[in-house]
Order: sequence, then structure tokens, then C-alpha cells
Amino acid sequence: MQTQKISFGEKIGFSLGDGAANFIFQTMMLLQLSFYTDTFGISAVAAGTLFLVGRLWGAVVDPVMGAVADRTDTRWGKFRPWILWTAVPFGIIAFLAFLTPNFSLSGKMMYAYITYILLMTIYSMNNIPYSSLGGVITGDMKERTSLFSVRFVVVCLATIAIQGFALPMVNHFGDGDSAKGYGVTMGIFAFLAMIFFFITFFTTKERIKPDPKQQSSLKEDIVTLFKNKPWVTMFILFVMMFVFLAIRNGNLLYFFRYYLDVENLSVFMNKIDKGLFGLLGVMGFVGEKANYADNAFSFMNILGQLAAILGITVSNAMAGKFGKKLTLSVGFILAAFSTFFFILIPANGIMLTLILNVLFNFFWGITMPLPWAMMADVADYSEWKLNRRSTGIVFAGIVVGLKVGLALGGFIGGLILSLYGYNKDAITPLAVSGIRLSSSVYPAIALVVVIITLFYYQITKSVELKMQNELASRRTHTS
Repeated sequence: MQTQKISFGEKIGFSLGDGAANFIFQTMMLLQLSFYTDTFGISAVAAGTLFLVGRLWGAVVDPVMGAVADRTDTRWGKFRPWILWTAVPFGIIAFLAFLTPNFSLSGKMMYAYITYILLMTIYSMNNIPYSSLGGVITGDMKERTSLFSVRFVVVCLATIAIQGFALPMVNHFGDGDSAKGYGVTMGIFAFLAMIFFFITFFTTKERIKPDPKQQSSLKEDIVTLFKNKPWVTMFILFVMMFVFLAIRNGNLLYFFRYYLDVENLSVFMNKIDKGLFGLLGVMGFVGEKANYADNAFSFMNILGQLAAILGITVSNAMAGKFGKKLTLSVGFILAAFSTFFFILIPANGIMLTLILNVLFNFFWGITMPLPWAMMADVADYSEWKLNRRSTGIVFAGIVVGLKVGLALGGFIGGLILSLYGYNKDAITPLAVSGIRLSSSVYPAIALVVVIITLFYYQITKSVELKMQNELASRRTHTS
């Protein structure tokens, strides 16, 4: 059996690219809805509509970018050059998307649409080639799973930076002016993202290439895509998975701000601070000027991402023993339960919130690397069963599912708040009910659909091994 071992340094270099993207992606997922409603100054339904339009536009750009990347031919490969070319524009546009200009409401809406659509465009131009790169670094299934496990450990660390420190940084740099705070904070993260993209470009190598006899045909690529049943399954799975994430993660901050009891949050954070010998006070998480709702949210997310890293480690071992499909199914089922149980948390249930959040992130950590490694397997499946490899189109098509899911989930999340009468200046019991449901029951329903969809995925562990060996043999004979 042919293997393609890759160094740990290359795994880290590749992973930093997703760390960079997640400085922006996690901010969009977790903070952008509250940024638009509470800082930028537009309504929840207007923000939700913006997400729908912008993310659907990104879904249109994705397959175009996949086709372009598949047909790119440079001395650096097909996918790596795009990471280099988009690094600086990505950072600049991400920074601009979190500024709050002193415009009229109509001017602000125009600015929001322009910057958000530009952000979705550059995200596609960067992320489709980056995602495709993960499918051509190695053809070894174990190495591929290891590569994606390292990738998502780095993603968790980037997520800690956003979920754990972005809001405290906004409060610190803004000193009461959240618009200024967001500008400075996103400027820092956007600059770091550019540096990480450069590192990814210089430390990775493309090893898997299409059969040189394969003719370039966009029509054939698309026809083959829809003949690939595992791809269709993964497309639906990605749609619903990111509907789930957009609703839950986008609305969770409201759960802390407007449902959990502030006094209990203050007592909880100060007790933690004493246990950590004043460390939280040094970091600005507690004190006279501390925003306890935001800071408790950030602190619990730090613990949650540490739990997710542990989940990723477990995921790698479980996938090696039981296969990706079974491991992913177990992770989703447990994550669905821990999400649903958020509806049972009382307003003073701070410790229960922490426990359920840590459990959710541990179970979600088990799932994190697997769908992306399975995307690479789907590209292999096309080559194996249908004798055609178009890595960029395969990844782009599934990322379209991601964007459609984000669009629908972002729109639904904003719509739920609007239907339940959310107004930041007058939080009613009905609005609180909407916030609780959008952090628990509604996203859990989306995750149940994900679990059902996964039953139809055809690439089991035995199929993985057979596919890997036969493709390795074919590549040996054609090289």
C-alpha cells in the first residue's frame, strides 16, 4: 500500500490557513448579528436579510471559484497561489466590514451590503482553494485524518481568540465606544490572518494531481458531481449543519446578555477569579468596568474550545478504529442532546450553563475535523467510481452547502428574534422566550436533520480502505 507521510510542520502550516480564516469566520458566526443590531444600529430582521443575500451570493461565487481553481496551473500548483493572492485583500475587507461609519440609516445599510458582499466574495476566493488544498496534500487516509485533526486544533485556538478575547478587547479598546472597539479589535485579527495565510502558502505542497489524460470540461465536472451520491449527501449535511451553527452560535450571546441573571454571573466570575488568584481581573474579565454578561460568555467559550480540542483528539482515535461515518454520527447525536437541554437552564443556572456548554463543545469537537476529511474522501470517490477527479469543484460544491446553510441559518436566527419582538432597548418576556428557543430547541431540530442525512452516506470504513488502496495502485501505474 502506498503512503504519503507529511511532516508535522506542514500540518501546522496548512492548519494556520484555517486559523486565519476563522479569525473572520468565527466573528461572523458569533458576533456579527449582535454587532449589526447593538453597535452598527440596524434591526435584527435587516441584519438577517443581509446575511441571506450576502451568503447566497457567496454560494454563487463558490462553484465559479472551484472551476477556476481546478483550471489554475502555476509552478506553485492549483490551489496554493490563491491563498497568497487573496491574503491582503481578505484582511483589508474583513477590517472594513466591522467599522461603523457615521452615515444615515440608508447609508449604513448600503455600506453594510457592500462590505459584507465583498467579504463573502473574497472569502470564497480564499477558502475554496484552501479547502481543496486539504484534499491534495496527501492520499493517505490516516495522514489525511491526522492533517484535519491538527487543522481543527488550530481552528479551536483561533476560536478561543475570538470567542474568549474579542469581546473583552472590544470593551477595552472601545472604553464604552463599542464601534471603536470593534474597529481596533478586527484590525488586529485581520493583520494576524494575513500573516497566517502567507505561512500556509510557503509551508505546504500539492501532491495529488488529476490523471494527465483527463480532459478539462466544466460540464463533465458538474455532471459527475451530481452522479456522486456521497457528494449529494454531504451537500445536504453541510446545509443543515451550518443552519444549526448559524442559529445557535449567532444567538447565544443574547442568551447571556438578556436571559441569564447578571448578579449570578458576577458572583460566578468573581469566584472563578479568586480560584485563579486574580488572573481574570488582570485580563479585565472582572472589576468595576467589567461587562459580566459578555465576559462570562467569553470565559465559558474559552473553556468550551479547550473541551473541543479534547474532543478532536478523541475524534482522531475513534475515526481510526470505527471509521469517520460512525464517529461523526455519535458526535452529532450527543451534541444535539446537549444543545436541546439548554432550554432547561434557569436564569440563575450559571454552573449548568457552563457544564452544558463544555459538553456541547466536547461532542462538537468530535465532529469538527470529520466532515472536511470526508470531503476529501468524496473527491477520491469520484476518481475511484466515476474516473474523474475535480477536487476544486467537489469542495466548492459542498462549501456552497455551507454558505446556503449560513444564509438560511443567519436569516432564520434574525427572523426568530424579530418574530419574538426583540428590541435591545426593551427586552420583553416574549423576546426572552425567543432567545432561549433559538439557543436550544430550534437549532437542535436542524441537527436532527443532519443526523438523519448521515445515515445515507456510503463511504464506510471498509470502503475507505478499499478506495485508498485501489487509487494508490492506479496512481502508481499512471505516474
